[in-house]
Amino acid sequence: MSLGERISRSSILPVPKSAAIVWLNLLLALVLAAVALGVGFAQGRLAAQEVILYTVIVAAVLFLLLNYIAVAFEARAAAREAGADAAEGAGLGQVRAIWQANRVLIIAMAGLLVVYLLITAGVPEFRSVKNLIAFLVIELILLFAFKVSGFFAAGRSAFIGLSVLVALVVISAFSIEGFLSAPNIRAILLFAAFLGIASVGQTMVALMGGLDLSIPFVIGSANIALLFLITLGVPSYVAFGFVLVLGGIVGLLNGLASYRLQGQALIVTLGMGFALAGFTQIMTSIGSQFAGNVFGTVPPWLQNLAAMNGRFFGLPFPPTIVIWIVIAVVLIVGLRTTSWGRNLYALGGNRRSAALLGISEFRYWVGCYVISGVFAALAGSLLLGWSGGAFIGVGDPYLFTTLAAVVIGGTSLLGGRGGYGFTVIGVLVLQVLTSFLLGIGLQYEWQQFIFGLLILPMVALYGRSPHIRATV
Repeated sequence: MSLGERISRSSILPVPKSAAIVWLNLLLALVLAAVALGVGFAQGRLAAQEVILYTVIVAAVLFLLLNYIAVAFEARAAAREAGADAAEGAGLGQVRAIWQANRVLIIAMAGLLVVYLLITAGVPEFRSVKNLIAFLVIELILLFAFKVSGFFAAGRSAFIGLSVLVALVVISAFSIEGFLSAPNIRAILLFAAFLGIASVGQTMVALMGGLDLSIPFVIGSANIALLFLITLGVPSYVAFGFVLVLGGIVGLLNGLASYRLQGQALIVTLGMGFALAGFTQIMTSIGSQFAGNVFGTVPPWLQNLAAMNGRFFGLPFPPTIVIWIVIAVVLIVGLRTTSWGRNLYALGGNRRSAALLGISEFRYWVGCYVISGVFAALAGSLLLGWSGGAFIGVGDPYLFTTLAAVVIGGTSLLGGRGGYGFTVIGVLVLQVLTSFLLGIGLQYEWQQFIFGLLILPMVALYGRSPHIRATV
């Protein structure tokens, strides 16, 4: 058995073989916990009972982490003894084995440590025992998720995503007063619904191995175009449907152009998005000095759909959340059980093999981009009901977050792996994380920074698996 296998198969709660090392780890954990105890009492912000409870948690987490590190070194020492008669380069090979077996975990935990240190250095309000405990708990749950996920080979990314989601919810409830209150949960689900609807197209396109960077521009254009048409006297329901059709036309153009220019989907969709945003602003600003903004009255039915105080059959529940749930169920089931969904996975996995089966790559490629355009327009229209005003830049945050939701969820950008169920997990992780960061007082630029660092280990994790076409 290789060293990497010994470490990867080690216990979730490892105990070093040497009793002296166990006692040393316990001593170090108690010393560091004592420091945290002193800091907690010095701040004077928490009751004595809470400070003591947090100190016990810190000691336990540190003790577990130190034991894990000790077991890793013991495994390396045992491998060195077993291979003492090997070549001189065996030591380097053992180090490589450790790195290969745990590199994603090491990168993820190191990245999380960097984030914590940077936030602590830049945000004085963040320097508290409570946030230190939250950081240690996240590290521990991350370690647990990576180690246990090996038993869920078919859904490893989903297991890790759900573990991270649960960890974020627990830590946020522990750190932020009122996090689990009904209004906050409703707000998280509503904004998750906007992002989830906008991410439908990105998921479908990614399953084909493409990208759609026109989504934020379609969202912004649909947002101001809908209100513009309503102010011209077009019936609101007709205008709503017309905007969705326009979104589908933009998706059709994206699909046709990117298919003809294979490998250039990123540039094609980005250029199409800029052109669409500019054209929409030109058309809606005729006779007005406010380019990019449209003023008017949003119809009550649209406000009820997407507003925080919207009601669903009398229940204090925004209907947009229900719409997203229905869309998610239909897509998750449809992609796995219909011939259209199976053909989509086949094309994303190996286009040449799918072509031999008579599956039209052109039809599916263009179809996915049409779907992306329609759902981006739907998201923009719903955002109009939420904000009550039209603004071309309303879709700007979705350029990054739709990609982040897909990647964090575990859908491969190379195609053939993943699905909308994975994207739902990514969406919820992002929204809970956003709520947590806002709750501790971090500004938007810090959120973007942390999102970026969060994507890196997730990409590294899913990049370890060979692309499905390599296994066909």
